[in-house]
Amino acid sequence: EQIIQQRLDFDLYTYFSALSAAARAAMENGLTGMEFASGIPGSVGGGVKMNAGAYDGEMRNIVESVQVMYKDGSILDLDNETMEFGYRNSVIKNRPYVVLQVSMRLQEGDREAILARMNELTARRKEKQPLEYASAGSTFKRPAGHFAGKLIQDAGLRGFTVGGAQVSEKHCGFVINRDHATSADILSLCRQVQDQVKAQYGVDLELEVKLLGEF
Repeated sequence: EQIIQQRLDFDLYTYFSALSAAARAAMENGLTGMEFASGIPGSVGGGVKMNAGAYDGEMRNIVESVQVMYKDGSILDLDNETMEFGYRNSVIKNRPYVVLQVSMRLQEGDREAILARMNELTARRKEKQPLEYASAGSTFKRPAGHFAGKLIQDAGLRGFTVGGAQVSEKHCGFVINRDHATSADILSLCRQVQDQVKAQYGVDLELEVKLLGEF
């Protein structure tokens, strides 16, 4: 059976939209492949930079090319291989690039089946993730051979708080804004979690979220 594929392009103006909006646009056009991204926080460009992924899907599986601007104003077109996608990583993380356009290759599918899959993933997220609180999503990268949330839970840090920041009681891999937390509260909590996990299990937890500004 021949598989028909179509490109879905997001330019500078739609790049600021959430990945979830891009996934919904794909669904509305009967294109499958982006269902995994339907509940990931962040923009299309950010998702490409971080190689965002969930539920066995990643951006590297669907990105065909990325157009970027270098700091000197030059425009470059990077194909999938040149992007050097890795776990929550891409070449963009280490270069002074600004994403201008992303082209993704998706397959034609049944709109209702695509929507059903997106709804299924949404229900799974609501069941397992603290979506009722503000957060930046999964806070720590998955360390090799371990799960960050389980390490944090086993270290006795479920519900641990610093100011208004808290390790989620629903999923210990999330740091949530429980009650008017400041950025300093959140970072302090993250550092203490890292210290405790390192002390108890000898595992270095690396932040998955990115820090902007001075702390």
